Amino acid sequence: MTTVSAADTARRGPLVPAATTTRPATDRRTRSPHRPRWWTPYAFLAPFLLIFGTFVLVPAVSGVWMSLHNWDFFLPDRPFVGLQNYVDLFTPGALVAQQFWESMRATGIFVVLSVPLLMTIPLALALLLDQRFRGRTFFRAVFFAPYVLGVSVVGLLWQYLLNGNTGLINGYLAELGVTEAVPWLTATPWVWVSLVGVTLWWTMGFNSVVYLAGLQSVDEALYDAAKVDGAGRWARLWHVTLPQLRPVILFVLTMTVLASANMFGQSYLLTGGNPSNETRTAIMFIAEVGLEQFRMGLAAAMSYLLALLLIVVSALNFLFLRQKES
Repeated sequence: MTTVSAADTARRGPLVPAATTTRPATDRRTRSPHRPRWWTPYAFLAPFLLIFGTFVLVPAVSGVWMSLHNWDFFLPDRPFVGLQNYVDLFTPGALVAQQFWESMRATGIFVVLSVPLLMTIPLALALLLDQRFRGRTFFRAVFFAPYVLGVSVVGLLWQYLLNGNTGLINGYLAELGVTEAVPWLTATPWVWVSLVGVTLWWTMGFNSVVYLAGLQSVDEALYDAAKVDGAGRWARLWHVTLPQLRPVILFVLTMTVLASANMFGQSYLLTGGNPSNETRTAIMFIAEVGLEQFRMGLAAAMSYLLALLLIVVSALNFLFLRQKES
């Protein structure tokens, strides 16, 4: 075994390692393990698209196809009739056309009576609940609580309260000296008072919460500037609050009109469409034709006429508020 002494090291000089040759690194692009694949966005969209296609797109296309056929569960065949189902709804003197437009009239009456109240009262309630006072969180929960109830629960509850013979409200009115029982659910105009009042009690909490969210997003600096300019409370409401809430108002108006036009449960459970079908709404009549008379093609045609009308009304609301904003 050969060893190198210190003297040999001093005589020969320091040891220098042999030069090594290194291969230049190749300029290769390596794929990062965290780099998204091209199909990643579609994978995230797939659950929504599947649900949307199954429960919205397919029923919509099937409904159009159904409205073009004489779709009757009692017929062995379902022949193609084209636009005949739609023509029948515009034929003067036809019984089904008369009944359909009477139900559309009842729907229009309910929309006209309920929408203004469902727009203004929740806004006033939201303005009140936006103030700072003790217990406001409790009152917010109290006013929103009815909205979480199902329509069947609401119908049974108010059926008990508004019954003309044994109802609790008529009992209280009798204690106050009202001798004649009020026909809340059997005669006009009281049936409309009942339907609108029950709907207002049930749904105003949702609209109030939406308004309240919009109020909390208004910049406080705008109110401070208005106060400096000498604006009072009503002036601040008119010139600051309402303009800032315009997108929220558009949303609430559109949703309220659509919900009121599709009212079914309150009328079905409380009045049954009475008296003399005066409170039988369009959705109620469509359900009767399709699910009781089994004329699904005609019911589908009615549904698309109602949907087209609601699209037009919603578009007009949107254009009106956009034009006013500009």
